[in-house]
Amino acid sequence: MGNDVFRLRELESRAATHENMHAERGVGGQVLGGRKGAPCIWPFRAGETHTLLDVEGSGMIRHIWCTIPPGHPLNLRNLILRMYWDGQDTPSVEVPLGDFFGTAHGRQRPFVSAMLSVADGKGFNCWIPMPFARHARITIENDSGGDVPMFFYQIDFTQGDAWDEETGFFHAQFRRQNPCPLQEDYTMLDGIEGKGVYLGTVLGVRSCAPCWWGEGEVKFYIDDDDAFPTICGTGAEDYVGLAWGLGEIATPWQGAPLVNPELGIYSIYRFHHRDPIYFQRRLRVTIQQIGIGDRKLVKEHFGDRFIEYTPAGEQTNPDYRYFERSDDWCSVAYWYQTLPTKSFPPLPTRRERSADLLIEQESEKGPERADL
Repeated sequence: MGNDVFRLRELESRAATHENMHAERGVGGQVLGGRKGAPCIWPFRAGETHTLLDVEGSGMIRHIWCTIPPGHPLNLRNLILRMYWDGQDTPSVEVPLGDFFGTAHGRQRPFVSAMLSVADGKGFNCWIPMPFARHARITIENDSGGDVPMFFYQIDFTQGDAWDEETGFFHAQFRRQNPCPLQEDYTMLDGIEGKGVYLGTVLGVRSCAPCWWGEGEVKFYIDDDDAFPTICGTGAEDYVGLAWGLGEIATPWQGAPLVNPELGIYSIYRFHHRDPIYFQRRLRVTIQQIGIGDRKLVKEHFGDRFIEYTPAGEQTNPDYRYFERSDDWCSVAYWYQTLPTKSFPPLPTRRERSADLLIEQESEKGPERADL
């Protein structure tokens, strides 16, 4: 796929839109005699769930595009995207819209990667291949507490793709812990059962303590790993290929589309397409809450809860220390695995998803909303 686009294959190309919800052959764009009569869900009312795709047979989702009116963090955090493969009642994907497309905290930032892009900060694109063997269903729920004026979308896929027992099915899961308790690693993924491969991470942090937050190691506990992982990194910015802190940058496989030290909010991403992480039975992914900085400043913040470590051996400044933190973390984990999908932990509630997005501080304006 991708490298063999020139091959003339026995596949059918289809697209699901609001004008052709069942992606049928030869029936697209019929509303108003073909003069752009129903380009979007309009309005997308509070509490509604719309089916975006529902097709039988085998195939491959190759591209998803969507957009909503920009500048509404509560909508991006509370429109919930779900995907179901091969007739399962349990979703294999359950993620807020904005986080799924690569930026946390309900923010929109222009960036381009090999898997996800947000064109001009407004058009959401996903290029992650998503195979299905017998059936595919995708839904979107408006759990924002208010109407969304417009929701545009297009899902491009092929039918007739052949799959075997080595085919993994796409999964994505959202988590948030606000705040994550002191001296506790934040868990991005756990409870996974089956054979699979880890594809990538979108990680959001709201810094709740002074100094640099990102010294924690990303750890992959594979199969029978217990107290210690098989794969252990060196720090958050290192995990996304950067170093010595973060600057806003987007590359095909890793980057940081949102870096706002003034508000203390950060969003980073890393895709393992070139260095996949395989597991045969189970997988757990965590990151430590460890920072580094001025010992006096941090001790004033944590008081009796202050826990420090001596940094690397070459460190000579006695007032500069690693220390345990307690921050607001959220994440999307992306992976492929065999079916069936084990039920995810309960999705955080609307109040939990929406708390502390710091909307007022950025003076972002939106329509009047119901109480969260």
